[in-house]
Amino acid sequence: MASSQTRTLRTTRPAAAKAKAATSVKGSGSTLQATKAAQTRARLIDATVRCLVKHGYAKTTTPRVAEEAGLSRGAMMHHFENSAALIKATIIELHEKRLRAFRRAAERPDDHDVETLVETYWAQVQKPAFIAFHELAMAARTDKELGAILFPLQEEFRDRFNAQAEALFPEWRGSEEAFDMAMNLSQTILEGMGIAVQTGAMDKAKVPRMLAHLQNQIRALMPSLKPRSVS
Repeated sequence: MASSQTRTLRTTRPAAAKAKAATSVKGSGSTLQATKAAQTRARLIDATVRCLVKHGYAKTTTPRVAEEAGLSRGAMMHHFENSAALIKATIIELHEKRLRAFRRAAERPDDHDVETLVETYWAQVQKPAFIAFHELAMAARTDKELGAILFPLQEEFRDRFNAQAEALFPEWRGSEEAFDMAMNLSQTILEGMGIAVQTGAMDKAKVPRMLAHLQNQIRALMPSLKPRSVS
């Protein structure tokens, strides 16, 4: 009887080890597959941004995006069933990029210097991601299908952005109305300047003075800070 039990244990242990190894290999394979899928999705989203910048929304078609990404249209459709799904994923990623950039700037150990934060925001609105988003925003004004995708995501982004800003800038607590004004002022002026420079409506030479003026407006709103002279 003991001999029989020993034989059973000996045959069971290798089988258990093989099963464990097979499970491990299967798990590794699933992880690798998921990583590759995420990389392909990111590649397609990046290609969509480039197409929006180069061709505009109307000409950012799924075949063009697939070509830009260096993939077949079939491979693209495996990850995004239609153009609406691709555009939605692109908008979400553009929002995430803005939130990450804002968080990085706000977490720098320089006591939330107004000049640094304004310069960082200005740098963001000159990047392809901002141009791509502006293309989408303008197209959504008349494209109902795009608007149905963009506007709810934009509302969600605004709520997340405001919540993040409140958490990252505790020095404004007790001055919520002034903080809201500072945030809206920064967004309106900097994004407006970005569009004006892109379209030739504003000379780049005027940018430094405009940025300095905005910084002073923000300082005037901040608790216990005074504006500086603009040279």
